[in-house]
Amino acid sequence: MLSRLRRVWRRVFALAWPVMAEQTFRTAMRTTDVIVTALFSPAAVVAIGLADLYARFPLRIGLGLGSGAIALSSQDTGAGATGRRDEVVTQALLLGLFAGVPFVAFGYFLGEFAIRIFGASDRVVALGAVYLAIIFATAPARHVALVGARALQGTGDTQTPMYVNVFANSLNIAGSIVLGLGLFGFPRLEVVGVGIATATANVVTAALLCAAIYTTWTPANFARPRDLTLAKQLLQVGAPRMAEGFGSELAEFPFNALLLGFGEVVNAGFQIGRRVYQQVTGPLSRGYNVAASVLVGQELGAGNPAEARFNGWAVAGLGIVTVGTIGILLAVFAEPVVTHPVVVELFGREDPAALAYGAAFAQVYGLSAVALVSFSSLSGSLQGASETRIPFVARLSGMFVFFLGVSWLLGSTLGYGAVGAYVGVFLAYVWMALVVACGFGYSGWADRAARLMDERSDDEGSGAVEGGTVGDPDVD
Repeated sequence: MLSRLRRVWRRVFALAWPVMAEQTFRTAMRTTDVIVTALFSPAAVVAIGLADLYARFPLRIGLGLGSGAIALSSQDTGAGATGRRDEVVTQALLLGLFAGVPFVAFGYFLGEFAIRIFGASDRVVALGAVYLAIIFATAPARHVALVGARALQGTGDTQTPMYVNVFANSLNIAGSIVLGLGLFGFPRLEVVGVGIATATANVVTAALLCAAIYTTWTPANFARPRDLTLAKQLLQVGAPRMAEGFGSELAEFPFNALLLGFGEVVNAGFQIGRRVYQQVTGPLSRGYNVAASVLVGQELGAGNPAEARFNGWAVAGLGIVTVGTIGILLAVFAEPVVTHPVVVELFGREDPAALAYGAAFAQVYGLSAVALVSFSSLSGSLQGASETRIPFVARLSGMFVFFLGVSWLLGSTLGYGAVGAYVGVFLAYVWMALVVACGFGYSGWADRAARLMDERSDDEGSGAVEGGTVGDPDVD
């Protein structure tokens, strides 16, 4: 039993560490944008912050389609159905490309209106509209990048997306600094420069991933789209994931308004505490999510549902041991972490009250770490089985019933203030973890995956592979 567990954990690490490295660079890129923008003006910070609220929508669509891509590509890789897998990858990329086109039009024609509805000043509206138009112009490329990375991860190749994204994010960081601040002879473009850097990175990422798929660099390749069943299943698996993301974002607005009602320092503390937690655990949780999807999906494709189930629980166990330990340490040392000069400089908050609330929220997230990583890893396992409905129900009910509802009841109605929000946040993640754990333990996700694979199987035997099976689960 222990040797079997160690074997799975080694495979998890082999799949997850590139994703963790990629996410670390992505976080560094976003942090750089915040720091550079803060050097321009308060209006620039607000403008990019408001524009980024809209930028989450193409992100959620890309992640949703990516969920379908990683589920189907991992299953077909495990089944040795490489021809069908390549068509899945191709159709997923095309869906992502076309889904990004409406955002191009929105950014060009409605960008100013979108920023103005927040009641922002004319200066903020002008800066935010330009920035939004620039990044939305590359929304199709952003979708292709997100979908392409996850499609390749489903084949077991997590290193190619890492190489591409690390390079692109490094380019983004350098571009934001050079174009934003006008270094090395370049004009000082400020917000426009930060936007151009992000847009360029989107295009570069999409182009490099497509080039990798087109060549023999990756296991996957392009194939002429023929079977509309694949597109239907990509949307069938991806739609709940998109709705899950949209619902989560929607709950954030009234929750932030609730915290502002307790005082601006409470809201600031929440942003600090959550960001600190995400900085130290986000890459690990994302890595486990992807690894679980790949391991479960490939074992189901190979016809081993019992092994898929064991792998899912094994990934969750590894997440609990690692992220859970980090969470406990964060809960114990929350105050010195939040009051560290780097954190204070990053958030621009030196007032003791905001930092005190930040430490409290960091403790809440630290204590919730076991639940959070359990939800993330088991959601990945269910995603690998094409079952994205259960995580959708878990997150939506957790966010609206507990994160928002209990926080409002205890904090506002019963008058407990920020303490009510602490309880609501903690209970939300515990509930989400329990729902996906029950779903993974007792629902018929293996049968669902088998039905979908049968539905998309073709008559030409596209799974036949000379010399064995591509993507053998025992080969990293």
